[in-house]
Amino acid sequence: MSNRRRPSRGNTYRTGYLTSPQWFARRDRWFRDQLQIAGEWTCVGCDRTADRRELELHHLSYDGVKKTQAGWYADEAHEDLWPLHPACHELLHRIIDRDPLLARHRTRRQASTTALQIVRRKHATRGGEGS
Repeated sequence: MSNRRRPSRGNTYRTGYLTSPQWFARRDRWFRDQLQIAGEWTCVGCDRTADRRELELHHLSYDGVKKTQAGWYADEAHEDLWPLHPACHELLHRIIDRDPLLARHRTRRQASTTALQIVRRKHATRGGEGS
């Protein structure tokens, strides 16, 4: 199993699920629930508050995502989705994609957690710039 991103072409997760009404409904529910839990939305990469339009959600697990004959089923656990600014999200994926250990020999959750620590260190050394 690889944690590397797959190209969009032929990738039903990226071209199907992430553009499906089921994902948009799940995403909306995540933001609504997170606002009730924390009172705001914060990027886990740079720790800056953000508007929901400024954030993407990173999957730590795909356990709640299923494709059936009826369409997509979206029931990811709340804690399996991390809010990130697009630049922080891209950096997290680049770190995973370029590191053989993270890309191939860790679970997605372990790879994401390790990559997030690197993203946070980069922001700390830059003084939070770059998001």
